[in-house]
Amino acid sequence: MRTQRRVRLISGLTALLAAVGLVVLPPSGGAGQARAAEAEDSAFTAPGRAGRYDDFSDLRVTVHQTRGLRGQGVRISWTGGKQTKGSFESNFLQIMQCWGDDPSGPRREQCQFGKIQAMPDGIRNRGLASSLVGFQSGEAQFDPDENEYPFAPAPGDPTQGEKGWVPFRPVSGAPTTGPNDHTYFTQFTTNEQPFLSTGPDGTGEAVFEVQTALESDHLGCGAVEGAAARSCWLVVVPRGEHDANGQLAGNNGLASSPLSASNWANRITVKLEFEPIGASCPLDLRVRPVYGSEILAEATGSWQAALCESKDVSFNHIRQGEEAARGQVGTGLGLTIAPVEASEDSDKVVHAPMAVSGLVIGYNVEFPRSSKQLPRLRLNARLVAKLLTSSYHHDLPGQGAQRGDLPKENPRTLRHDPEFLELNPEFRQGWPPELNMPAGIMVPQGNSDYARMLWRWLQNDKHAREFLSGKEDPWGAKVNSHFLALHLEKDDAISDFPKADPVSYAPDPRCPEMKVDLIDYRPYTASLHDSGLRARKGYNGQKAGADCSSDPRKLTGDAQPAGERFQLALVDAATAARYGLGTAELRNADGDWVKPGTTSFNKAVAGMKKGPEGVLDQDPTLRTEGAYPFTTVIYGAASTGLGAELRRDYADLIRYAAEPGQQPGIEPGKLPPGYAPLTGELRSQALEAADELAEAQPGETAGASSGSSEGGSSGGGGTSGGDAAATGGAASGGPEGGASGESDSGTTASPAPGGAADGSSKDTVARTGPLTPEKILGIIRWVLLATLIAGIVGAVAGPVLLRVGSMRAAGAPGSHLEGNSSVPQGGIR
Repeated sequence: MRTQRRVRLISGLTALLAAVGLVVLPPSGGAGQARAAEAEDSAFTAPGRAGRYDDFSDLRVTVHQTRGLRGQGVRISWTGGKQTKGSFESNFLQIMQCWGDDPSGPRREQCQFGKIQAMPDGIRNRGLASSLVGFQSGEAQFDPDENEYPFAPAPGDPTQGEKGWVPFRPVSGAPTTGPNDHTYFTQFTTNEQPFLSTGPDGTGEAVFEVQTALESDHLGCGAVEGAAARSCWLVVVPRGEHDANGQLAGNNGLASSPLSASNWANRITVKLEFEPIGASCPLDLRVRPVYGSEILAEATGSWQAALCESKDVSFNHIRQGEEAARGQVGTGLGLTIAPVEASEDSDKVVHAPMAVSGLVIGYNVEFPRSSKQLPRLRLNARLVAKLLTSSYHHDLPGQGAQRGDLPKENPRTLRHDPEFLELNPEFRQGWPPELNMPAGIMVPQGNSDYARMLWRWLQNDKHAREFLSGKEDPWGAKVNSHFLALHLEKDDAISDFPKADPVSYAPDPRCPEMKVDLIDYRPYTASLHDSGLRARKGYNGQKAGADCSSDPRKLTGDAQPAGERFQLALVDAATAARYGLGTAELRNADGDWVKPGTTSFNKAVAGMKKGPEGVLDQDPTLRTEGAYPFTTVIYGAASTGLGAELRRDYADLIRYAAEPGQQPGIEPGKLPPGYAPLTGELRSQALEAADELAEAQPGETAGASSGSSEGGSSGGGGTSGGDAAATGGAASGGPEGGASGESDSGTTASPAPGGAADGSSKDTVARTGPLTPEKILGIIRWVLLATLIAGIVGAVAGPVLLRVGSMRAAGAPGSHLEGNSSVPQGGIR
């Protein structure tokens, strides 16, 4: 089946990229630690000004975080505006990110703008989102003040010629050579927001994706120059009721670019200060790899800098699936949700609670023809089951309202489902049927503990279980029949998200061989982090068209336009907070509608029962009032057979995580938003585990204390989507660097550099599976070539290569891979 072949192909490419490319990625967060999207301590409000044609002097724009920035979402709000007319016909804001060393602000050539292709419904002139500024007198976009880039008439025929355009000049390198030059950024990588609406009360708000040099090297934000990180600018161009030529916007609305001289003169600039990009720890420190769950990645990124300041060691989190991490406890610390299954004659494995967080369904949903975000979204188990089984017609590729082999009774999309409308009645009115179409739900590829938790929730919900088994819902909808053979309603070993429908279609009859299948149309993401970034951008990476004229021919896709975004994604709570995503309310087993957060996490933990090794059974079906069903406790697991120095270092990490690392905050070393502090009991358990690990005596075995549980070692090989691990004993690093080794059979190979050379060589775990490394996105351009060599050398060079690579990564050029199904690009820090 083609879908299965595609999955194998993607897995293979993912493994290759991770195996050769991860060693040189910088540590998570670098010196820049986790920052909340609402870091109000550095909020800055800038006033508007009176323009030649429109008066913006009452406008006040607030950027709610201006310091300590990294790649993240930043809330922007404004007051004193005028209500947007129609579909962005007039009275709206246009926002972009720019670089520039002049303290008065950037030049327009230094701004990332002009690449958006998907226009909102009703926009009649694409010039609003372009870099074209020079037009002939009499044209709607003509600007009498545009003297720098005017229209250039053709010799002998003044009615013909070339329109003037503003070139983009990067922080280093040559300027662009035309308005369609995509050398530095594309419609998929840009963060520009040309259409932000103002409500009837003159207010509005949006979340802006701020980019660092890791995501956009041509802007250079955060790159270290001398002793400081490069600052950048947020530029807001308010648009009123007059165009650049002074004429009132008619029925066709405004037409000119914000970069046109008259419009640019009304700009509002706000300085953005970034955390330095690069290694947060000195190169001469010992490097200790930490393997496993990316749900803890935001926390480990925050803790790392504080730890290397107080200890002679650097901890590098290699994000990979929990199953893979359980197979690494003989060489380092594994981060897991389920306990390690150790054989009786293996070295004992200690489990230390590290943090409490949760799996969430994040969303970026806008009201129609508006930038206003939906404040609440509710999903029950059966709706989630429909999304995961491609049981909505428009979650399958094709044309027309009815697609694939789905029954005609199945709704077009989630938004058209009567069950969804009962839970979210605000969608019954004011939502045009052809706009704001949900783009399915983004999920990572591969196996994970959190995927097993989600399926466990569905299988224990009566209505979801019956739907998955083939029973129709009260409105006549049935599960996609291609998923029935998987027995999702009862398979207690499932730990991934299959895409089983083989449907495909050719979007253009001129090249019938170019077919779109389910993985093209609803692609996997590389990780939970990648899911969150795509949701913020409003583009899940789907391909729905074909370019028959390109060489070679290719499938194509577009982001959802402003005012029409409806993105759902499976993410962790900390990533949702980082990118300013909404989080869906879910109904727990007690019948409560619950949002993820500290209170609902704590209630869930209080209701959990202890399993083997003292690890809590994180059962999403427990009937606990107010408990969030996908609450996770991430454990650090390590073998007592590790070398003494290695055990002491990991014990120090556990102690830090359990004490100062549990203080909530956005400063380095604290617990970022999206986590709940450990309870007193969990903290005590962590400290006891740290002592036991540090003081372990050689020869201690798991003995009869080892066991299995329902939440134990995951069935099936592989790692969670976007996971990173090495196979065949090759050295590997994650986004934070590190090294690991594991044989193809799943048994542990030689320990990582600095590992248990002086410790026991006994097997540590009873079962492990083959590993599927992470498909990294947005990695700096030259790294993709350089790491072909680094991946080989890294197996021998160990931590030294890792640390040097971390330093080099900061200033390297970025990656702009337009057309990749995994776009939008974004560096993972």
